[in-house]
Amino acid sequence: MSSGAVRNAVLVHGGFVDGSGWQPVYDLLVADGFRVTVVQNPTLSLEDDVRITHRALDAQDGPAVLAGHSYGGVVITEAGTHDKVAALAYIAAFAPDKGESVNSLIADPPPGVPVPPILPPRDGFLFLDRERFAASFAADLPSGQAAFMADSQVPWGVDALGGAVTEPAWRAKPSWYLVATQDRAVPPADRRAPRLN
Repeated sequence: MSSGAVRNAVLVHGGFVDGSGWQPVYDLLVADGFRVTVVQNPTLSLEDDVRITHRALDAQDGPAVLAGHSYGGVVITEAGTHDKVAALAYIAAFAPDKGESVNSLIADPPPGVPVPPILPPRDGFLFLDRERFAASFAADLPSGQAAFMADSQVPWGVDALGGAVTEPAWRAKPSWYLVATQDRAVPPADRRAPRLN
């Protein structure tokens, strides 16, 4: 499958947010002639998120680039073995290996690395501290937009963080990685992924 012929893009969001965060990327890709699908994962479990991503991939009319942000990187790592995935794009995302999960990747943060202000689980779900949301998760956005995102957080299921990858797609598919040097949500060691193809 030639990546030069790919005109479909499937975008997978991370935790605490929904797919609307992809709108600026969506607009750019559509302007460049891509057919774009934004997956709306419930982030309850990795298994469910992979199933919903596969449903979006099944609907494509040809090969697609599968992109993930933050926790979405775990989803695309597991879902990316789908036949219609031509390549993977990690956007400041986790890129786990076999047996790894968000939990295992964030278990021992390096000294000096900011830890996101995740509140203790409530009924099996996680939220970010609203007062610290902008600084940790949306520092480059206008204050009004960051406040809206803080107030419209999507509950992130604890089970999703524990979902371990069984077959990392990046081992078999061409993969690219965007490192966001000012990101305060995904630890730097997990954003730099020299092992990717």
